[in-house]
Amino acid sequence: MEKINKIIDVLESEGSLKDDDIELKRMNSGTTSGVLYTLLLDRNPAYVIKMDDPKIISSTKDFLLAYKEISVLPDVIYADENDNYIVYTYIPGKTHHNRGSKLEWMTILIRELFTKYNKINNDTSWGRVNGIHRSTWSDFNNISFQLAHESIGNYLPNEDHRRIKELVEKLRGYHDKEEKYYLHGDTGIHNFVYNSNKLVGVIDPSPLIGPRIYDFTYAFCSSPDNMNIETLLPLFALWKDNTPLTEERLIGEVIFQLYTRIGTCIKVHPQDLSSYTKVWSQWREYLS
Repeated sequence: MEKINKIIDVLESEGSLKDDDIELKRMNSGTTSGVLYTLLLDRNPAYVIKMDDPKIISSTKDFLLAYKEISVLPDVIYADENDNYIVYTYIPGKTHHNRGSKLEWMTILIRELFTKYNKINNDTSWGRVNGIHRSTWSDFNNISFQLAHESIGNYLPNEDHRRIKELVEKLRGYHDKEEKYYLHGDTGIHNFVYNSNKLVGVIDPSPLIGPRIYDFTYAFCSSPDNMNIETLLPLFALWKDNTPLTEERLIGEVIFQLYTRIGTCIKVHPQDLSSYTKVWSQWREYLS
């Protein structure tokens, strides 16, 4: 508790805490490796204190500050100069549950986040800000394919693996002309805060330099419910704006994202696997 007490002292000296009754609650860190606390003022959750590897704190801080005008992201209250921790506003609600319809919460994501991403200079490498940088987006996809293939193994037939490998090669033609964007990088329901069946916040970025389509398809595939063409196409029409992106490519990107999602499920979300398998049986019909 010595470290957290020092953080409280810093916040008090910065004027973020006044004469309030202060209480701390350790949070379940979920999919993040860091240590999280909710800081309550007069019994009301006010801030989140996140302690983690300095590289993670630094990239989180940079992303939140770059997009500080976006309402669904938390506001940075204080960032440690050595990047040992960050303090940001608490967003009331719960992740995963009581989401409402996918059409509704993805519409909010598109309007409040996905259409507001910044383009990045071409000199910047593709890939995770904190990961291995790639010279092309296709390199990133190839690694994702290899990891998913290893996880899935015999769970899917060899024919499906072969078709996905061909799809990755087909998508390469689009990616060679792709513009780079500064993305959240982990836009799944585990990082979406819902309140009263409405999406109200997006937390825990894993910043990524990638094409705009990535976060869109990642979010769409992050839960197996309503993963159908009837839900996808209206969202695509809302998202695409003036982007010259065809339905054929969109469907290809969704299928590849779904494939990698199945690989993730086998490793860390086995409870969702049967639902995704049913979805896969429908989407694989679009593979040529």
